[in-house]
Amino acid sequence: MTTMLSSDLPLTKIGRGKVRDIYAVDDDRLLLVTTDRISAFDVVMGETIPMKGAVLTQISAWWFNQLGGVVPHHMISADIAEIVEAIPALKEHRTALAGRTMLCRRTTVFPIECVIRGYITGSAWKEYAASGTLAGEKLPEDLQESGRLVPPIFSPATKAETGHDENITIARMRAIVGDETAYTLESMTRAVYTQGEEIAREQGIIIADTKFEFGRDAQGRIILIDEVMTPDSSRFWAADAYQPGRPQPSFDKQPLRDHLDAERRAGRWNGEAPPPKLPDDVVAATSARYLDAYRRLTGTDLVVK
Repeated sequence: MTTMLSSDLPLTKIGRGKVRDIYAVDDDRLLLVTTDRISAFDVVMGETIPMKGAVLTQISAWWFNQLGGVVPHHMISADIAEIVEAIPALKEHRTALAGRTMLCRRTTVFPIECVIRGYITGSAWKEYAASGTLAGEKLPEDLQESGRLVPPIFSPATKAETGHDENITIARMRAIVGDETAYTLESMTRAVYTQGEEIAREQGIIIADTKFEFGRDAQGRIILIDEVMTPDSSRFWAADAYQPGRPQPSFDKQPLRDHLDAERRAGRWNGEAPPPKLPDDVVAATSARYLDAYRRLTGTDLVVK
């Protein structure tokens, strides 16, 4: 499978994120193409990570199939044969799109990242360690790094096209989307995370935190969209190596983060674009992490046809 830095399809491109290219199929459907681009510290790297796009797409598809009875979602198909049959114009692009493409229902997207934290780590831990708060709201005084949060904390954020998302209070979220919608988004977030965390734990993976996106479809329903509990949108930890009181190794882009941290400490990178060139061994190690996450979560190797 060849890697993909960007896509160019005979459809109208209506969006380009850090990783995904979004195309309009018609008034009711979108095509999401997950490239092999990778970002860290909110900077997109110049190199691609082999199989990354397929891993993200197929993990999301696996979750959508698991969660169909929990919440409605936007996936129509992630099978390239079904997608090409539905959109014949993509026939010549089948090989490039295999594994990395999802046909979805169109929605009006809520401008909120629905973050839920089952464990306190990352930026949440940094704020808590400094002030005892998360998004300015007080938390219990006896938490330790990577400690489990019971119940999980719903911690919304505003979506940023560039730069960092901003953690916000639930009161601010209500002001943005309205009380009823805010309640529904939090309830759906908790339902998906509860089910997903239980399933992942059975596979030896702790989902420490994750973020979801939701949209309203043409029928007025609020549905789950975008990617779901992937190594890009979540923090995956090995359950058998979990030890609170310290940072935990993760299954995602940790080799990449470690390399970039070393570059910053050495004064060779200031943390802004353009990023430093990635060595081949870092690219290979990062690709292996993504494939390992898919294997551990689903119980099978990723095969792209």
